[in-house]
Amino acid sequence: MLDVRRLVFLREVQLRGSITAAAQALSYTHSAVSQQLTLLEREAGVSLLEKVGRGVRLTPAAVELVHHAEGILAILERAEADLAASDTQVRGLVRLGAFSTISRHAVPRVIGALRAQHPALEIRYQEVEPEEGLLLLSSRRIDVVVADSYPGSSEGIPGGLHADLLMDDAVHAYLPLGADVGTLSELQRLKWVLEPSGSEAHAWVRRLCLQHGFEPDAAYESADLLFHVRMVEAGLAAAFLPDLLVRGEGVRLEPSALLGTHQRRQISLICRSGAERRPAVAACRQAFAASLGGLEARGPTRSDL
Repeated sequence: MLDVRRLVFLREVQLRGSITAAAQALSYTHSAVSQQLTLLEREAGVSLLEKVGRGVRLTPAAVELVHHAEGILAILERAEADLAASDTQVRGLVRLGAFSTISRHAVPRVIGALRAQHPALEIRYQEVEPEEGLLLLSSRRIDVVVADSYPGSSEGIPGGLHADLLMDDAVHAYLPLGADVGTLSELQRLKWVLEPSGSEAHAWVRRLCLQHGFEPDAAYESADLLFHVRMVEAGLAAAFLPDLLVRGEGVRLEPSALLGTHQRRQISLICRSGAERRPAVAACRQAFAASLGGLEARGPTRSDL
């Protein structure tokens, strides 16, 4: 019989792209993961990994095995959720992950609400960007992640995960304070601050600008959107800022109408399929929805007037 824990190791190699990365994510040594995969190959009776340069890749048989492992893990997740749902009290451990804007403005209220309403629930939290959060979720390193996605950029939720939409968040372009820009063609000469290359948000901004006929000069990159705000306020760069940040920080800037006002990102709470029935996960969903609803209900800033 195949060992489920070893299937998890194989799945992690597929998710991370290498044994070294999988070992780091699982807090094991490279040799320990390699040994477990060797034992899994003996159990399966087929080769699961093949060398490619200095690395490895999964064989077709291994890819098929990982597909079956997804189903097995989903069944186990549903079984655990059903057991937890039979308890009338929200208890146990829940590990949360969220990106920086949500972390700053919603997570403290969420943790406070959960501790007040469910004292038997133990909460652990870490700030993660959406891409890394989804990997940690699939790896069972966290239980719930709040992530954002942008129009036309998201590849969809990976298999084995369940998403609940929490809110749509408008995103507007802000020009450097004091900049004299009146036409789309003049946007070409501006410096822009974007989220890091390779992120979904970075790709979305580039694509949107190209649709409007110019390539943004991404002179500055940072995952900290508050840094983006400060660069705009200092007159050093243009940026796309979400309303959640603008409202939460009380930003006193006027958005530009040159790039339109209909752009929106989605913020979702994501867990492993089946886990949405766990009382602890349902409690997290309710707490985040209430917290984000409170932010939306705040009075308008100057940018709304």
